[in-house]
Amino acid sequence: MHSHSIAPWTHNHSFLGERHGEHERRTWSVVALTAVMMVVEIVGGLMFGSLALVADGWHMGTHVAALAIAGLAYLFARRHAQDARFSLGTGKFGELAAFASAIILGIIAMGIGYEAVLRLVHPVAIHFREAIPIAALGLCVNLASAWLLRETHDHDHDHDHPDDAHDHAAHAHDSNYRAAYVHVLADALTSVLTIAGLSLAWAFGWTFMDPLVGLVGTVVILSWAVSLVRTAGSVLLDTVPDPELVQRIRERIEAGGDRIADLHLWQLGPGHAAMIASVVSDTPQPPAVYKERLQDLAGLSHVTIEVNACQH
Repeated sequence: MHSHSIAPWTHNHSFLGERHGEHERRTWSVVALTAVMMVVEIVGGLMFGSLALVADGWHMGTHVAALAIAGLAYLFARRHAQDARFSLGTGKFGELAAFASAIILGIIAMGIGYEAVLRLVHPVAIHFREAIPIAALGLCVNLASAWLLRETHDHDHDHDHPDDAHDHAAHAHDSNYRAAYVHVLADALTSVLTIAGLSLAWAFGWTFMDPLVGLVGTVVILSWAVSLVRTAGSVLLDTVPDPELVQRIRERIEAGGDRIADLHLWQLGPGHAAMIASVVSDTPQPPAVYKERLQDLAGLSHVTIEVNACQH
């Protein structure tokens, strides 16, 4: 058999998200913006002797690290998209980065919570005139970052096959991008709660409000982190991305005397799913016939079908 004769049966193994390039550019823009803010806060804090400013700068640094993980995952996935070492492509690098990012977010939340409990037990003097503008500046940077990372949707291609569009949407989410967005959102929430807590403490002398809102932030951010861990973790562990898509596949293949004996469906990257099916039939047909039945199901990027004759 000549090597060129297998061409019709070979295919691309690049399973990157539809908006990979755009998401990568936006993520690095936010990394740059957050890093500049971090340097300004740390340098400003050291120049003006403000411990609060330096502390907020280092806190910002943890988010720079997490966002950089997201950016590097995009870069690595794109650079190695055609690398034969990755037998099913590099589409899952985003999930791996999102999982790591969620762990970092959880650690940050627990750090805030620990600090809040300490301050409830041992209140410290707060320099309100200095602390509130810092929190406000941080919030502005977070809002600018959130705007940069806003999700842009294009539903034009969904109208032809609304059911298939639903199947595709179920596993088309980019967890890496969501993780970067959640980091920015968590920082924005921290800034809002800090401003609220400090304002109440300053206006009414309720010094306990500052650490109390810190605890509220901890609970909210931890819940986001857990949600991210579950989403990214389920993809890394190859759970079924969409039960409805499994049902659709069964309906398409199980026609006449054809039956599915074994079926595996898992996610390869944002908007890309792989499928392996074992079909048993009284009148077995070539695998191409069964693949043809699945042709218009959006998001099925790697389909492998084995066909067995039913033995009575």
